[in-house]
Amino acid sequence: MNVLVLNCGSSSVKFQIIETDIDLIEKNADRKLAGGLIERVIGQALITLEVVGRPKTRLAEAIKDHRSAIDYILRWIISPESKIEHIKSLSDIHAVGHRVVHGGEKFTMSVLLNDDVVEQIEDSIELAPLHNPANLKGIVAARELLGPGVPQVAVFDTAFHSTMPETSYLYAIPYQLYRRHRIRRYGFHGTSHRYVAYRYRQLVGIKREETNVVTLHLGNGCSACAIRNGESIDTSMGFTPLEGLVMGTRCGDVDPSLVEFIRHKEGMSGREIDTMLNKQSGLLGISGLTNDMRELMDEEREKQDRRARLAIDIFCIRARKYIGAYLAELGGANAIVFTGGIGENSPAIRERICKGLEWMGLTLDKQLNDKMAGGNEGEISVKDSRLKAYVIPTNEELLIARDTVRCVKNVPRRW
Repeated sequence: MNVLVLNCGSSSVKFQIIETDIDLIEKNADRKLAGGLIERVIGQALITLEVVGRPKTRLAEAIKDHRSAIDYILRWIISPESKIEHIKSLSDIHAVGHRVVHGGEKFTMSVLLNDDVVEQIEDSIELAPLHNPANLKGIVAARELLGPGVPQVAVFDTAFHSTMPETSYLYAIPYQLYRRHRIRRYGFHGTSHRYVAYRYRQLVGIKREETNVVTLHLGNGCSACAIRNGESIDTSMGFTPLEGLVMGTRCGDVDPSLVEFIRHKEGMSGREIDTMLNKQSGLLGISGLTNDMRELMDEEREKQDRRARLAIDIFCIRARKYIGAYLAELGGANAIVFTGGIGENSPAIRERICKGLEWMGLTLDKQLNDKMAGGNEGEISVKDSRLKAYVIPTNEELLIARDTVRCVKNVPRRW
């Protein structure tokens, strides 16, 4: 099967075409055929297109909305210029998998899309007002452009965390607020955490029920996840993606009373404070320079910038605190797994996060850690380390494609 994977953001559309099927999944032989990104949808868009094995193409073109973006992608896929293996016409796209950020409490697994599912995703808009509307635009456009004969599947960021117990997902606020408004921790990055936990057990040769790890997705958005017996039992992001670790522009954990204090002292509205905490805080807010960890590392190394160093240190210490908390909650674990743009590509950040965890039985192998970047995967701890550390590049698109096959063919999930 050729699966088109769509990830529609508020002003962007990412896509991949992945050749996969049940037998290919079992052999880990499924593969990406093509992919790309349309940025600045609704205006002069920046377009990146790539067929695997050939150079990327970059261009600019007017794109008025998400439907136009997906129409552009479909026309490119079947164009003579793309020459994608096994793709001659739209009939060669056998299914579509959509990333949907929020499934609320209704969706604990990926599901085939129908009108009822779309309506229920719409009901979750108030829980993810920045994300679900864009995801829905992609769903509606793909259904219109490809027609009812092409099955489509929704894969939810929140679904993996639906196994969390009440003790993890409830906030210590009046219980009726949960009953009335479903105010609780939902967690995000679930597709990433699920994929790297799956890949970890493949690498070490254990069963899902034997998988006890702490996963760290570190990028511009960051989250930690405690995984017991292959299932999420706790995660750092909460009702929204703002809670938890320090991120590129998000503050992570803060005292909730700060909101009222800042409102009073700065004369800011609730919306302005929400924007500040989401878009002007984190690494950017502390450093006053940038939300890009690579640039902060350069500033620290070349200019000994104090606030760049401070931002990096706070980022690493917060991650270390969550590792300690989750290891305590799990009663110990097999390994810590790093993923995401920073987690996969920054040996220095991994080293700083793990510094001081030797008493827990974790000792990094400096040589292994230093060479683990740019898509490499594997262990970065010394051989006799009681608590292991791994780097595993995430592949959410692959998991979405695999779930799409599973739903279309009605095969129980085994991965």
